[in-house]
Amino acid sequence: MAWDFETDPAFQRELDWADEFVREHVEPLDLLLDDPYDKSDERAMAIVGPLQQQVKERRLWACHLGPELGGPGYGQVKLALLNEILGRSRWAPTVFGCQAPDSGNAEILAHYGTPEQRERYLTPLLEGKISSCYSMTEPHAGSDPTLFRTRAVRDGGDWVINGEKWFSSNAAVASFFIVMVVTDPEVSPYEGMSMFLVPAGTPGLEIIRDVHVGSGGAHSSHGYLRYRDVRVPADHLLGAEGGAFGVAQTRLGGGRIHHAMRTLAQVRRAFDMMCERAVSRQTRHGTLGSLQMTQERIADSWIEMEQFRLLVLRTAWLIDKHRDYRKVRKDIAAVKVAMPKVFHDVTLRAMHLHGALGVSGEMPFADMLIDSEVMALVDGPTEVHQITLAKDLLKTYTPAPGDFPTTHLPALREQARRRYAHYFDSTIGNDDPGALTGSRKAEAQ
Repeated sequence: MAWDFETDPAFQRELDWADEFVREHVEPLDLLLDDPYDKSDERAMAIVGPLQQQVKERRLWACHLGPELGGPGYGQVKLALLNEILGRSRWAPTVFGCQAPDSGNAEILAHYGTPEQRERYLTPLLEGKISSCYSMTEPHAGSDPTLFRTRAVRDGGDWVINGEKWFSSNAAVASFFIVMVVTDPEVSPYEGMSMFLVPAGTPGLEIIRDVHVGSGGAHSSHGYLRYRDVRVPADHLLGAEGGAFGVAQTRLGGGRIHHAMRTLAQVRRAFDMMCERAVSRQTRHGTLGSLQMTQERIADSWIEMEQFRLLVLRTAWLIDKHRDYRKVRKDIAAVKVAMPKVFHDVTLRAMHLHGALGVSGEMPFADMLIDSEVMALVDGPTEVHQITLAKDLLKTYTPAPGDFPTTHLPALREQARRRYAHYFDSTIGNDDPGALTGSRKAEAQ
């Protein structure tokens, strides 16, 4: 894989097609239709169905999946380049069969589901016929899953689930739920939690209310759920008992890269609007773009945007190279940390450059600022990933052997003099590192 991240001509043709297709046919849906996840909206499905069929005919449907599941098996770099296009539209992931949380849920069903589970849940999910919910976060636990209290207790041939979850994505329209619960409180949380499949409508599963996140309104549904004596058969265990953390990690690594590239599309949208404003808006002395302060903001924004894009593509390249998310953990964490800041900063500059118009409902900047804060929290808050990154970096360093750091300049200078002592005065402590010995002086003369 070339470091310039150019893709092969055949895939570039698919990117060019996707670029035009999203611009002409998908982006307009954002202005006309509501919830991309609601399969009961007959009008929306009548419009989206034929678009999805075109994507399938181009073999760009569910590109995150391998060939064994009907996907093309593209690597992360190609997926990143495609998601940079799909991020322009709220409806594009649904049209291309890679919307969250369904894409991640499909991955863990593919890896850990039994044949029966895959037939009942995965097949219709991949076909775009149903939606799913990932039910993990708990009100009291925040970003720390080791504090979860939702329990599942074995009762004969069933498991009985009790507890509360919130920010359960897509709960209102999901056909099934994947829920992470404690099954053995006597051992480490990393060994005592399990995943279960819970069909929608199971007695005892209550949606207390929808918690709408960010600027999405009704189409950003994250349910506040109560599990009250929810009984599921033992064969609804997803993966091994006690293996929830391994299952959860399967869906997170690549997903964060896809999130990042879709976010980059929104950053580029804000940047383009800022530049258009700069060359359009007239002042007494020319355009806004002729002012040095505007030029500084545009330059800073472009640099930050391109730096972030290269960080994401490099991380995608490393995932393709190592094929193990654990080996790229710090890089994925770095992407997650950088993403909301770049999104926020570029959007804020664009908002300011539009003046009063920028903070009005005529422009999307207020919503984008809120969404940048959402991106700082989903899949773990920024601070958690900063800690992960710092810890992984510090593991590669060793303590200095003495009172001074190994980068102490006098010590380094002394080492250098000893290495090249035959070129200098025999007195190693000479303060002039350029002093020549007698023989070297003669040669110089």
